[in-house]
Amino acid sequence: MLRGNYPARVDDKGRLKIPSGFLQLLETNYGSEVFVTSLTGENVRVYPMDIWTEIERKLADIPNSHPSKMRFLDRVHFFGQATSLDRQGRLLIPTTLRESAQMNGNVDVLGKYNFLEIWNHDRFLEKLSNEPFTDEDGRTLADFGI
Repeated sequence: MLRGNYPARVDDKGRLKIPSGFLQLLETNYGSEVFVTSLTGENVRVYPMDIWTEIERKLADIPNSHPSKMRFLDRVHFFGQATSLDRQGRLLIPTTLRESAQMNGNVDVLGKYNFLEIWNHDRFLEKLSNEPFTDEDGRTLADFGI
């Protein structure tokens, strides 16, 4: 399970070295093949290929005429690219996504159970400030036993 936050850096070539706390889990449980994408262009999502393949299997059951499916595919493929981690555990973020998500310098790499989400550090702090955890969020999660 991928959990927690590890600070990292994106280098001048657009490569992110996956923090060691996540790298070992990824390689051991999923291998080095990943799908790098985003739904909004604000952040980067890194899906182990096995996880992404399962998402694609579920999408295959939805008719191609369904507009939500097509909007989802438009976005994940516009920003997305299948790639592999290199021998140093680095990952190249596609140029379009790197620019859109402001992937340069300091970033936060967050574990989201079975994928990683990467944010520009300043942008993520702004998101946390603008989207506080509310009492309503707490009640909603309590309905799920959390």
